[in-house]
Order: sequence, then C-alpha cells, then structure tokens
Amino acid sequence: MLLNTSFLKVKKVPILLVIASAYLYFVFAYQLARTDYTKLLILYTVLFLFFYKLLKDNKNNFRFLAIVAFLFRAVFILAIPNLSQDFYRFIWDGRMIIEGFNPYLYTPESFLINNELPVSQAEELYAGMGTLNGSHFTNYPPLNQISFVIAGVFAGKSILGSALVLRLLLIAADFGTLFYGKKLLEKLQLPIHHIFWYILNPFIIIEHTGNLHFEGMMIFFLVWSLYLLYNNKWKLSAVVFAASVSVKLIPLILLPLFFKWFKKENITSKSQSIDISKLLTFYSIIGLTTILLFLPFYSLEFIKNYAATVGLWFQNFEFNASIYYIAREIGYSFRGYNEIAVIGKILPVLVVLFVLFRSLFKRNATLEQLLYSMLLVLSIYLFFSTTVHPWYISTILILSVFTNNKYPLVWSYIIILSYLAYANNNNTENLWIIALEYFIVFSVFLYEIFKRKTIANKLP
Repeated sequence: MLLNTSFLKVKKVPILLVIASAYLYFVFAYQLARTDYTKLLILYTVLFLFFYKLLKDNKNNFRFLAIVAFLFRAVFILAIPNLSQDFYRFIWDGRMIIEGFNPYLYTPESFLINNELPVSQAEELYAGMGTLNGSHFTNYPPLNQISFVIAGVFAGKSILGSALVLRLLLIAADFGTLFYGKKLLEKLQLPIHHIFWYILNPFIIIEHTGNLHFEGMMIFFLVWSLYLLYNNKWKLSAVVFAASVSVKLIPLILLPLFFKWFKKENITSKSQSIDISKLLTFYSIIGLTTILLFLPFYSLEFIKNYAATVGLWFQNFEFNASIYYIAREIGYSFRGYNEIAVIGKILPVLVVLFVLFRSLFKRNATLEQLLYSMLLVLSIYLFFSTTVHPWYISTILILSVFTNNKYPLVWSYIIILSYLAYANNNNTENLWIIALEYFIVFSVFLYEIFKRKTIANKLP
C-alpha cells in the first residue's frame, strides 16, 4: 500500500510531537530515578509543552487524541513505578487476602520482625514499600483491595507482573473516564476536547499509569455517577458513587452538596422544594452499598485500625502543604514546637464549615453549579490539608474539565516542584519551592474566583 504523502505532510508536526513525547515517556518510565530532579523537571516540562501543543492543534480530532492517549500509556506497560513506593503495599495487601489474612488487621512490619513471610516475595515487598508504610495498617478501601487481589491472582509471584495487572486496570479506568467524560461534556454543551486536558495530561499519565495511583479508578466511578445523576438515574448513580468511595474515601466530602439537587414541584404554590424522600434514599443507597463493600473485612479491630490510620493523615503526616505550613510556623513562633496535633484538628473543622456553607447557602440545583461547588470544596480541602501528594489533585483536575477554571491545570504542572523533596538524602522539603508552587496556584485561583464574581455582578 502506497504511503499517503499528503497525509504525512498535513500531520507531520503532530506525528513528530507524538514520537518525541513517546520517547520522553520511555525515558521517564525506564531511565529516571526520582532523586535525579533536574532530569525529572526537564522531562516533565517538555512533555507538558508537547501536550499543550498537541491538544491545541488537534482539538477537533477526538479519535487521534484518544489513540495518542492510549499510546502514551502503553509506553509504561512494563515499567516499575519510579516516583512512588505505594504499589508495593498494593501488591502486599492483595496477596494477604489471597492467603486468607484480613489486610486491615496486620502491618507488614509485624510479620517481618518475627521473621514470618506470609506472602510470596514478602521481603522484597517490605523493602520496596519502606518502613513508614510497612509499620502502619492499610487504609485502602475494599474496591481498591479487590484490584490488588486481581493482581495477586494473575501474578502472585511477580512484582512486575502484578504492576502490569494494576496498570491495565487503571488504563481501563482512564478510558472509562474518557467515555463518560465526553458524554457529560456533550450534555453540558461544552467542547468535548476538554476531556483531554485530563486524559492526555502528562500529570495523569505519569501518576496513574506510571505510578499506579488509584485516584484514576475513583475518578472513573465519580464521573460515571455524575453522568447517571444528570440523566435522572439517581439510584444507580448512588450505587456507582459508593463504588467511588470504596476506592478512595475522598468523595465522602462531596455528599452534603447534593442537598439541593433533588426537587419536587409544589402544585399549589407553583414552586419547588427539596425532595427529602429522594435525598434520604440517595444517601441511604450510598451508605448501604459502601457498608456492604466493607462488610467482608468488618471487625471491631478493623474499625479501630482504620480510624487510627486515616487520622494519621491529619495529625501526623505533613508534605507539600500550604495553609497548614503557615499555621505551623505561627505555632513554632508562639510555642516553640510543631503544633500539628492541634492544627490538624482545627483545619478539618474549617473545611467542614465551608462544605456546609456551599451545601446550605449556595444553589447546587444544576449540574454546572454542583460541579463548581465540588471543585471549590475539594480545592479548599487540599489547601487546608497537612499532606498534599501530587496525585491528590487528580480529582480537581477532572472537575475543572467541566468548568471554566484553569488553576487545577496550572497546578498539574507546577506540582512537579514537590518532588524536589526527594532530591536530597533526608527527603526534606525546600519551603521556598513550596511557597513558589502555592504562590502560582493561589494567584490563578484567586484571579478566577474574582473574575467569576465580576462577571456574575455584571449580569442583569
């Protein structure tokens, strides 16, 4: 078959960008250590520039962009994650379940210190996850655990094989998000190429496909749930929302925002009021489905361990924070020591108050309003968190696809600065770098907030 030279001439620049990007992803996946920060920053910056150019120049060619997104993910297929150690714990948990252990009741450390090897490659997995991870109980919800079990079933004696299975599951989830994200954009009458600000973003490809973070699966269920809700299939939407919670707990913070979604017509006054019956049924389905998914692991010890582990993220761990770091410095100046135990209790209360404010005093009756409130709530949650790992911002990035906000897109690039902490032997953060990151993010965030209010005030 003759080569279509005219096609190549027209598509020369996009094809060159794809080839160059694929090569850079290969280098990223197989020839990069996270301590090599200069190489990491250069690779990521060039990939981001190529991504922006590809999307801007080919936004009307949905099929081409979808194929490219799959191709870039395929590059990572045989790679061992190089920016995160969490996947070792994923593999450990899955193999524990297969061996008949409840992973919520045991820490890896509790076995290794007694020279017990409960799973295949136990010593390698423990060394890979590190002592910090290995000394704490798992906090991954049940649908996460099912994914880990699948990896154990198909590759119970190979770390690379297990990583491959987990990667295939996450690639499938990303393309589920592509499918329902496109449909949701069509319903909202927004350009369908907006979904590629998420799907084709180097941040998502690297953190989900590369580093095997399951935010990608949680987001798939969340987007699917919102699509069903928009189409008035709210009972099924509730079940799928529960699936999202059962991958990562973070969607729980969004539940109060549905308070004004369900409406019923008042025939006598020709007005609308909240349909309490539907609302409570919606919440009940989510609650019961989530409980059923957790039920196989239930015990009093499980509740104790799980609550304690989740609490660590608010009162013990700290990484790449913004407002918390400011509060911490104020605490140092007055007390002379780290006040995380106190500050870590106050900041969540402020987040809850903001969630209640958006739920009770703002209109969330349309999907556009609901999505914007979700974006703001999760953004405030991240701004007030003590720990903000890069992959945590995946959810606000997907929500921004359905709004006019670009600060999550900016953050998805600038958050690479947080990896500078791994450029030194002590893994200590450079607070000036963190300050630069959040100065840029907050500047764009506040600009868009004030711009939105200015436009709203000008409307008749």
